[in-house]
Amino acid sequence: MSDAPLQTVTNAARLLKAFLTREESLGVSELARRLGLGKSAVHRLLTTLAGEGLVEQDPHTGGYRLGLVVFELGEAVRVHMDLHAAAGSVLAHLREETGESAQVGMLDGHDVVYVDRLESSHALRLFTETGRRVPVHCTSSGKVLLAFAPEPVRERYLATATLTRHTPHTVTDPDELRRALVTVRARGWADAVDERELGVASLAAPIRDVRGAVVASIGIGAPVTRFRAMPRKRLARTVVEAGEAVSRRLGWSEEAPVLEKES
Repeated sequence: MSDAPLQTVTNAARLLKAFLTREESLGVSELARRLGLGKSAVHRLLTTLAGEGLVEQDPHTGGYRLGLVVFELGEAVRVHMDLHAAAGSVLAHLREETGESAQVGMLDGHDVVYVDRLESSHALRLFTETGRRVPVHCTSSGKVLLAFAPEPVRERYLATATLTRHTPHTVTDPDELRRALVTVRARGWADAVDERELGVASLAAPIRDVRGAVVASIGIGAPVTRFRAMPRKRLARTVVEAGEAVSRRLGWSEEAPVLEKES
């Protein structure tokens, strides 16, 4: 990348930071003065940022202020920070109770990203580092997050995602996956055995925010031999209770209505 595009990005970031003064709105001239840029350059930046919803123009004064997308980004950061704080001790307890690796995942497009993870103490264990991306369709975390996503998000995924076959047990037919997701929503948890990798199994449950929307998953992963030795219903109850424990720390209550996360 040449220096010019990088400078444009830098100036866009500086422009957004200019609104940290919390003034009601700022005009082109004032922004140009503060940033040391020409008015035409500032106007071009504002037009581009407004097109992305990062700033908006006051129709009465002509000044600019931060847009709703910035608020949404801030909320996303807050959720990540709150989720880490809320899940920490619950994740540790889940690992101790099951003896297996425990993780928290979030949906990002066609992937699940593990945002928190604690490894099992077993000599034979799974090694999946925090921050790793895994496919949605063949993981328990992915199936939970997709099952409880808003219907438009779920259907868009089923219509556009490439359901790659990783093992003979991977579900690659959208209709079959859709039926499986109905079961996940009904029982409140998902499992995946030999679907992403032979010899690997997992089970996950949803984490809800204060509105009742599913914002993440919590689950365990283990070698298939140990996974099959654990009573499935008891394991599912343990993981579901862990999800509810994190959800309560995020402000959710069982009496609150269950909402779909906004798409």
